[in-house]
Amino acid sequence: METGERGLYEDDVAAILGYLRVPPEIRQELMGMVRAGSERNWHEISGAPMPRILRDLTRFENEATTIYNFEPLLLPGLVQAAEYARTLIRLAAPGRTEEEIENMVAVRMNRQRVLDRADPPQLRLIIEEMALRRTMGDPAMMIGQLQHLLAASARQHISIQVLPFDAESAVAMHGPLIIVECPDQPTICYEDSRSASTILEDEEFVGRATLAWKRLSAAARSADDSRRLISELASQLRGVV
Repeated sequence: METGERGLYEDDVAAILGYLRVPPEIRQELMGMVRAGSERNWHEISGAPMPRILRDLTRFENEATTIYNFEPLLLPGLVQAAEYARTLIRLAAPGRTEEEIENMVAVRMNRQRVLDRADPPQLRLIIEEMALRRTMGDPAMMIGQLQHLLAASARQHISIQVLPFDAESAVAMHGPLIIVECPDQPTICYEDSRSASTILEDEEFVGRATLAWKRLSAAARSADDSRRLISELASQLRGVV
């Protein structure tokens, strides 16, 4: 168990918790986690500031060799500038306090630290063109975000492609997608919707996600053309600020 060569067995964990005299309520929670760990797919309903499933995704990202991320509506969290994230979080839930918003921004920025490691994962992004044009009522903020994207795309381990308006609609209609490849564990697929998030490890689901990624990549602009478009959009916004 300590070396990761096998998973946790309920009997082993129960014996350890009994030996350590763990309180019943904590024992019940930990045993529930062990039982849940035997499932190949996990589902989590959104609501908490930092859902467990997002913590799991962040852990996978920190262990990854390659991360693939398609976003049709918003910019990917791993390349969001702080002001863009702040604006997005504030608009998503107007009732949040400034302290709550800043805490959530800090969580998102901390997630990006994986890209600054000495051995960062390869990050492959496909962004729907509308997401680049959506200023959320703040063109100046969006200029900064587009410049942030250009700086990210210049890094050797980050590739950004833009899916144009005229791409076949069926390619993008199933929503955002994250595929994470890790060296010592199965590839996982993360899908996010309005009310639920899902981590999928089953080979059938991952295979479908991989095929979807290939179709998206084939329909998207090249990395060079995408950089030119991002630069053009930033210049257009400067003309209206």
